[in-house]
Amino acid sequence: MFLRLAEQHRRFVHDLVMDLQALAIVLERQGYLASCYTCGGQMNSASFMVSLGENHLIRFLVSDYGITWTEMRDDRELMKLEGAEAVSQLQELANLAKFQIKPSDGHVSLARVSGGAA
Repeated sequence: MFLRLAEQHRRFVHDLVMDLQALAIVLERQGYLASCYTCGGQMNSASFMVSLGENHLIRFLVSDYGITWTEMRDDRELMKLEGAEAVSQLQELANLAKFQIKPSDGHVSLARVSGGAA
């Protein structure tokens, strides 16, 4: 049972790394400064970063050890999420690409994209 769960986790991390790479490419094509770096060819970890505007940065880290989402503005940490909450927050970021919200549209707020409160 545990070996099966470990293999499922490895596949999940691999898929998530591939999705992060694709999201970085799409966001970069839409004018955002975005990058996704992986270590080695095994696709078992990644560091994803995107600038949503002046001094507004998202950092998403994924590895076998865990998953974290950190949102910063003016070098201050606004929000830090881990695990499933961090992965869920990626949908808000993906909405930037889906709805083609450009950095030139003003200061992008993930709360504005999702319809939530700031």
